[in-house]
Amino acid sequence: MSGNGSVWGRVRSRLRAFPECLAACGAEAAAYGRCVQASMAPGGRLRKDLCAQEFQALRSCFAAAAKKTLNRGH
Repeated sequence: MSGNGSVWGRVRSRLRAFPECLAACGAEAAAYGRCVQASMAPGGRLRKDLCAQEFQALRSCFAAAAKKTLNRGH
């Protein structure tokens, strides 16, 4: 039940690729982090969708990096 074709095998391969994917999106992760940090500064307020543009850029970058990383493994 623990073969590479199983659900858990696919999950493990994605988790192993996570650090490489995150490293490929450093600029996007930093921009999102700066946005969240600025909203948490004194007087700031974190609200839903406040950093949506930065989050979407990070999400798109991560998806593209994951696709490249996971396709390389096959």
